[in-house]
Amino acid sequence: MKIGSIVPDFILKDRLDQDHQLSKINRIKILYFYPKDNTPGCTIEAKEFSEALPKFDEVNSSIMGISGGDKKSKQKFCTDHNLKHVLLSDPDFKISKEYGVYGEKSFMGRKYRGIERTTFIIDKNNKLIHVFEKVKSLGHAKEVLNYIILEIP
Repeated sequence: MKIGSIVPDFILKDRLDQDHQLSKINRIKILYFYPKDNTPGCTIEAKEFSEALPKFDEVNSSIMGISGGDKKSKQKFCTDHNLKHVLLSDPDFKISKEYGVYGEKSFMGRKYRGIERTTFIIDKNNKLIHVFEKVKSLGHAKEVLNYIILEIP
């Protein structure tokens, strides 16, 4: 996807089995893809986004995290870490593939398929504004907030 292009729309379910459609959100959208619920790096990233939720609200932005897993996995993740923002299930990785963040990964010499930690900033009209690739969990929420404050009119 190129900056300025319209991103793929989707409808995914959250931990309460409620549908969320990207194009129905009339705010700046922070769409972050993360590898797996309740893993160390993903927990750091999710907690930072959740804690910063009031600041993102102030700049008219919505946060949605997407990973594999199901409703039960999302419920446990949110309960275990008191997460307040929307986490969406992409159990077959269809949306992750559409956004180009699902593919071959490597860890300690082992190859497997999974989600690359990536964040998309999308405007109210579903145009792609910015992409953060190869994201480091620690400090990422602040990095995204600063980008929105400084770079988006």
